[in-house]
Amino acid sequence: MATYPKVKSVTPLSGKQLFVTFITGDTRVYDCVPLLNESSFCPLKDEAFFKNVHVDQTGYGVVWNDNIDLSESELWINGKAEMSN
Repeated sequence: MATYPKVKSVTPLSGKQLFVTFITGDTRVYDCVPLLNESSFCPLKDEAFFKNVHVDQTGYGVVWNDNIDLSESELWINGKAEMSN
């Protein structure tokens, strides 16, 4: 089973995207727009709620509340790697 780095920080961006920094120093931009069609992610349509994202206490993902979260593997695999200058 593959393991993925833990999440160090997350910053909400415009367009329902997340800028995620992992403990390795790698970064990804994760697009949440495709999730908005799923009923469990509908609350993310509210901008104030979306901006309330934070890193899970253990670093194994990001959370908005007890019901809405994304795992570190989802963010790593489906996030778009950012090229550093």
